[in-house]
Amino acid sequence: MFAGTHTAIVTPFRNGHIDEAALEKLVDFQFDNGVTGVVPCGTTGESPTLDHDEHTRVVELTAKFAKGRGVVMAGTGSNSTREAVELTKAAEAAGATAILQVAPYYNKPTPEGLLEHFKQVAQATKLPIMLYSIPGRCGIEIGLDVIAKLHAACPNVCAIKEAGGNPERVSQMKQMMPENFEILSGDDSLTLPFMSVGAVGVVSVASNIIPKQVSDLVKLALKNDFAGALKLHRQYYPLLSAFLKLATNPIPIKTAMALAGHVGPELRLPLVPMDAAKTNELEATLKQLGII
Repeated sequence: MFAGTHTAIVTPFRNGHIDEAALEKLVDFQFDNGVTGVVPCGTTGESPTLDHDEHTRVVELTAKFAKGRGVVMAGTGSNSTREAVELTKAAEAAGATAILQVAPYYNKPTPEGLLEHFKQVAQATKLPIMLYSIPGRCGIEIGLDVIAKLHAACPNVCAIKEAGGNPERVSQMKQMMPENFEILSGDDSLTLPFMSVGAVGVVSVASNIIPKQVSDLVKLALKNDFAGALKLHRQYYPLLSAFLKLATNPIPIKTAMALAGHVGPELRLPLVPMDAAKTNELEATLKQLGII
């Protein structure tokens, strides 16, 4: 269901509002270049700074612009179960075809609390759900036992975006989960190592600007052409590395997208632009790779 490349798309802003024209061009750019799906309202889409109306509007527009060309997986997670349920229902009504559910952040629920949280979300929708474990941002990971119990109780919880940085977790999940439970990398630089031990794709930041290259890498790996995939990985690793080291996501990718003319550079506080030296470094990398 989720095998392939899913772009965690940026949310274009202009003068404090959603830039709907730029969003349409971005969605077209993704599907015209072979991605499997797009993910509106994730971390990369600055979801923490979208109000509920904006959140639903971005999902609605993305579904409209996608025109059935692929998955529209709406980020609807929250550290409030009630809010996560409300956002999920709104996303389904707005045309999303799948849901991305991040682990509740800041309040650090117990494993039992995590299980009940995700159960309530899963029971509120008919859509397939991809869990999102990113302990570096949330302070907790989604434990293996929680994943297994949740999938058994709620079959629509059928995948995970794994962003803990450890390929060992992929191997562990492949041992304990049924074959139809899909694992995707949540880190561009780890897509290839994760796929070598059983992941089936990536929820990508980099594919905002290089959708064809990331899609081609994943397609090669899915065909077991790891030599071909490695060639692409090595070619574009300088950019993947730059996105990690220059500033917090999504500041570097949005800067890159602005440099390439895809969207405006506008961010919402508390995110601020990179300084001139870092912007120049990113621009040089983009030029070196022939992206701009």
